[in-house]
Amino acid sequence: MKFIILFLVSCSAFAQTKGAITDTSGNPIPYVSIFVENQNKTATSEENGTFSIQVSADAKLIFSALGFERKTVLAANAAKVVLESKTFELEDVVIKKARSPRILEIGQVENAILEAFDNGPKMDAKFIPYVEKYKKTKWIKKIKLFTDSPIEGATLKLHLYSVDGNGFPGEELLTQDLIVTVKKGIFRHQFDIYDLNIQMPENGIFVAFEKMRIEKNKVEKTSVNQQTGTTETEISYAPKVMCYSVRKAFSFTFTGGKWHKNSNEDDLGKPFSFYEPSMTLQLSN
Repeated sequence: MKFIILFLVSCSAFAQTKGAITDTSGNPIPYVSIFVENQNKTATSEENGTFSIQVSADAKLIFSALGFERKTVLAANAAKVVLESKTFELEDVVIKKARSPRILEIGQVENAILEAFDNGPKMDAKFIPYVEKYKKTKWIKKIKLFTDSPIEGATLKLHLYSVDGNGFPGEELLTQDLIVTVKKGIFRHQFDIYDLNIQMPENGIFVAFEKMRIEKNKVEKTSVNQQTGTTETEISYAPKVMCYSVRKAFSFTFTGGKWHKNSNEDDLGKPFSFYEPSMTLQLSN
């Protein structure tokens, strides 16, 4: 009997938290990233600003969208979440001189074998160091990546981060969410951001992708359990960003509301292989 009581309490501790996210004028905010503090769970608001996530009532939800102040709210109080607009200091408008274009692609790896897998509810970032020769092509023109999607029109959120004083992903270089749409199947996509006037930072850059856990990206796969005979449904979210196996000393992932540095070294300090997103940048003058 004690076991049954404990089991029921355990199940009731988690519930489907549903809510809606708006700005201060009451307008819904689509595609807000929702992270659970210190837990590997995420969600994304739909086009109408609504969201749902399975958490305990005392879990802390972190709401993040470019152009708005980040906000942390208890799940029990998240039926209506209002985000305040973030004020940006506008920089001088940059007028690029007409000249013969120089194009340089950076971030390539030697490995030519691509693999696709679901990275789960976390963000993976790829660090691209700065090289002196980039001065002649300092503007970021395109973000390129390979994706594998079972559905047409799946969407992803892309990020560009500066490097902070500890070598972690720092400030977001974009001022608004960069939502991109990908094709069904395996494709190498190119997304032009030249008009955003983003320069390659001299201490390097992090480029990252974020899965959008929304209804239009949901993929359901039904199978029969051979042992029990029951039908089981597995839910995942498209698309998959394809990855290369590379040797590096560390990698960075975002989960639980913060960035984590993962050591990729053995006991002798030698780097070993891990999977890195197939993301590159194209620079131009």
